[in-house]
Amino acid sequence: MSSYSVSRRRVTLGLLSVLLAAVAGLSLAIGAIPTGLWEALARLPAAVGLILSPHAPPQFNAAAAAGGADQLAMVVAEIRLPRLLLGVLTGAGLALCGALMQGLFRNPMADPGLLGVSSGAALGAVAAIVLGGQWLARLDGEWAATVAAWLLPGAAFGGGLACLFVVHRLSVAGGKTDIATMLLAGIAVSAIAGAAIGLLSYIADDAQLRDLIFWSLGSLQITDWRKLTAAMVCVLPMLLILPRFANALNANLLGEREAGHLGIDMERIKRRLIVGVALVVGVIVSLTGVIGFVGLVVPHLLRIVIGPDHRLLLPASALFGAALLVAADIVARSAVAPAEIPIGIITALLGGPFFLYLLVRFHRARTLP
Repeated sequence: MSSYSVSRRRVTLGLLSVLLAAVAGLSLAIGAIPTGLWEALARLPAAVGLILSPHAPPQFNAAAAAGGADQLAMVVAEIRLPRLLLGVLTGAGLALCGALMQGLFRNPMADPGLLGVSSGAALGAVAAIVLGGQWLARLDGEWAATVAAWLLPGAAFGGGLACLFVVHRLSVAGGKTDIATMLLAGIAVSAIAGAAIGLLSYIADDAQLRDLIFWSLGSLQITDWRKLTAAMVCVLPMLLILPRFANALNANLLGEREAGHLGIDMERIKRRLIVGVALVVGVIVSLTGVIGFVGLVVPHLLRIVIGPDHRLLLPASALFGAALLVAADIVARSAVAPAEIPIGIITALLGGPFFLYLLVRFHRARTLP
């Protein structure tokens, strides 16, 4: 990599890091309890102490605050900080997976939802919510809480991977993966998963149905550090590993045959990327519900601005995706405060028109002489 490319990479990633830090600070400061930015940041050490304390309350409540703990520190520890971390994890994961899928399929309109990953992960998570309650009721309290923290991410990953495995098997012929067949199979499998989700929603009780409706619209509401820790353990390593495929994706831009001539086994790369995307998207969907268009919009915008080099595009997508989703969450919880708009609605309002723009642009490009 030339010195110019290295300096350009550093400047771009540095600016995006500053943007993410600024949005993260606003996320900690904005909420039902009005605070200043520096006041919220000053409570971070106390908030971390509350989180690490063995006597920390499971969630914020007035009685705990009255017991002597600083109220703002508890709000930061049990509400704002986990929500911020989940937003960063979700935005970075979805945007990175979108960039990987677009590079793998050489299509700016590709995202994990097209391959059935999101629908399969949603099916696994819904099955865990509707059917897992009775099974968890048989376990002891502390053991049940630990299992519950891993049940939803595990079920979502299993569902996403199962659907992706079916799609992949249907699209492989003669040892080669046909991209067009894979996309069509992904649409069909997504429809089947949607029907299964509808059936599970039909048999759910009132409490489960309310959870499913709110969860299906997407939300970053979380006060359970066990679940967040489980997600971080699964997703963070993948966010560090997946960008290592940047050179292979750059070669794939020339075509699979050309990449093969350069000594790159694209079939092996496809399998690894597909499993990695299934893991990341499955775990994220299990905690946040379905949040659309982040994986579509972020990589395409950055590709227009910084170019198609995946060595820069992949980490930049992760940083910008995190910043964008945290900013969307600020809008979602402050636009109609004290009520909250599901964040999936905010991302759909942003991503839907952009997707239509991509369709029109793609259609015009194909019809031009």
